[in-house]
Amino acid sequence: MTWTQVFTPVGGSLGISALVALIPILYFFWALAIKRMKGYMAGLTTLLMVILVAVLVYRMPAEIAIMSSVQGAVYGILPIGWIIISSVFLYKLTVKTGQFDIIRSSVLSITEDRRLQALLVAFSFGAFLEGAAGFGAPVAISAALLVGLGFHPLYAAGLCLIANTAPVAFGAIGIPIIAMEGPTGVPAMEISKMVGRQLPILSVFVPFYLIVIMSGFKKAVEVLPAILVSGISFSLTQYFTSNFMGPELPDILSALVSLVALTLFLKVWKPKTIFRFASEQAATAEVAAASQAIKNSKAPFTTGQIFKAWSPFLVLTAFISIWGIPTVKKALVGKYEGANLLFNCLNPIGKALSFTPEVPGLHNLIIDVNGKPIAALFKLEVLAAAGTAILLAAIVTKFIVSISWRDWLATFGETLNELKFPLLTIASVVGFAYVANASGMSTTLGMALAGTGMLFPFFSPFLGWLGVFITGSDTSSNLLFGNLQKVTATSVGMEPVLALAANTSGGVAGKMISPQSIAVACAAVGLAGKESDLFRFTVKHSLLLVVIIGIITYLQSNLLSWMVP
Repeated sequence: MTWTQVFTPVGGSLGISALVALIPILYFFWALAIKRMKGYMAGLTTLLMVILVAVLVYRMPAEIAIMSSVQGAVYGILPIGWIIISSVFLYKLTVKTGQFDIIRSSVLSITEDRRLQALLVAFSFGAFLEGAAGFGAPVAISAALLVGLGFHPLYAAGLCLIANTAPVAFGAIGIPIIAMEGPTGVPAMEISKMVGRQLPILSVFVPFYLIVIMSGFKKAVEVLPAILVSGISFSLTQYFTSNFMGPELPDILSALVSLVALTLFLKVWKPKTIFRFASEQAATAEVAAASQAIKNSKAPFTTGQIFKAWSPFLVLTAFISIWGIPTVKKALVGKYEGANLLFNCLNPIGKALSFTPEVPGLHNLIIDVNGKPIAALFKLEVLAAAGTAILLAAIVTKFIVSISWRDWLATFGETLNELKFPLLTIASVVGFAYVANASGMSTTLGMALAGTGMLFPFFSPFLGWLGVFITGSDTSSNLLFGNLQKVTATSVGMEPVLALAANTSGGVAGKMISPQSIAVACAAVGLAGKESDLFRFTVKHSLLLVVIIGIITYLQSNLLSWMVP
């Protein structure tokens, strides 16, 4: 039995239908921000709420609604949950073998200042991981690194989510922008150029904003030279690469330039005072001892020891970078067609480990507004998953740090046990996203925002923000709302490429409050059950940043139209 999507189920009224479609989202906000439920409870009850609205209001058959949630939950485990498991596992290996103590010392040798450590790890290193892997890995790994350096887990997770704003649009080798070309027909290069004329403005602002959140305005001004080096080097590279090279490399090159520029700058410039968190007073003796060790010896550890300690993350970087290359991706799913011997040998393995079975009770049973059935498949690409690349890095790390297989496996078991509730949270919130999309609720909300007329240039980024909040992915948001943005922009006299860029740029601000991003970040730093605290930490910053992007888009549509390519 098929079911046809309807976007105005309440008396044909878009306004009232949109208010009803908002109910599960408002409930989720209430559950986390006011009721302060544990993440998995908020996720499960929100999933139940969205299924009820889909069935009772949108008249979606219960079986189809439930199977949509199952499809989402499976995607929440693979690839998203798999990334978290392998990322946290790799981090725990470095801690268990004592290598992280050396990593901590090497970062302290560059700077003991928490503000500058946040710029190096959360902003620059996190952006590099976003460009190479995406899908939660950047926040998981960089937040775990900050915790290991001594940051409070909540601060580490929150700062990394906010820092991740700058690179998300070009994440995973430019996939969010490349994916938008298909449904809209606008060349990815043109969208890349426009995004590259919006986000660099934000990329200059984010490092300063990050430090203000950490330490206040006056303390941020103390390290303004370092902030400017970090932000300007990143934004200039981001502009140049996005406008002249395409959407694939802006994150990776911008992050590398920023990381190197700031590290070199800190060799010749130091802040007048060293900033640490007030909560670190209890650890004063440890900090003093570490500082004294650095003063007594310019190299507390040898270059070889430092290189060995960082090797797991260097190997990780190599693997996820290779996994992100389009040709390699094809071989990893068994779809490579070419003369390369290595890829031809990899092809059958990738094909054997890639499964795309139909979702029972859902495949081709939903009919879209054009009368076409919507395919529903479980996309289980085991070898091609970024989490598998990270696991391979963990296997290589086993030999680097000389840990026994018994302890290696025991650590993996500990990781799985620690992440059981975060994985449940991720599965439930992604299930919620899939039901919202399949039922048409997301489109109802998008159509309501698109009806804002001449103010649409301001509200256009909010559409992307909403899409990423619901789906947890800038790519998914672009696929969901890209064509709607283009059609609406044309009808109100706005440049379509500007609307498409606004969807992408607005989406980056929604990433930090997306339920799955919150769950991923909490899982990485050991805050399972504290998702409400992290949500309350990030939500105000998310709203501020999307308003800024809305203002930029409005100005570019009117007063600054010369910025549109």
